[in-house]
Amino acid sequence: MSMSQAPATAAPLEIDLPDEAATKALGERLAAVLFPGAALCLYGPLGAGKSTLARALVRALTSPEEEVPSPTFTLVQFYEAEGFPLAHFDLYRLEDPDEAYEIGLVEALEDGAALIEWPQRLEGRLPPDRLDVEISPVLDGPLNGAAGEARRVRITPYGAFKERKLEL
Repeated sequence: MSMSQAPATAAPLEIDLPDEAATKALGERLAAVLFPGAALCLYGPLGAGKSTLARALVRALTSPEEEVPSPTFTLVQFYEAEGFPLAHFDLYRLEDPDEAYEIGLVEALEDGAALIEWPQRLEGRLPPDRLDVEISPVLDGPLNGAAGEARRVRITPYGAFKERKLEL
């Protein structure tokens, strides 16, 4: 499987998330659009909500009680989702993009789907069938409540996702 930066042909979707519950709900909705061979690439600064969204997505595909530790130190966690395996990669600690392939990124996409935090560590060698999900904290304005939990999300489809209507 070739990993490359494919051009997006569908317009990005922007979603405002007022709180953590909305971030979790988006994770659950994104779980419904994954399929074998697909990747969900999560971008955003530390504390943006990537792990919150990832945990909700994994639990939506497995069970609400599923323990979902951050794979920051293990680099990858594997789950048996309904219908296909799911690999959750956290590439924050990667020093070389080849390390992602050494820990099974290509194999994960051959058999199932992948959830990738810090995909920029792949230096552009991204899966072709993917959704790029950019999460940004909202620091001011009416969207941000007292707890500072508001987020703005930009979702860009690539490959097979450009043909799918995303109901998020």
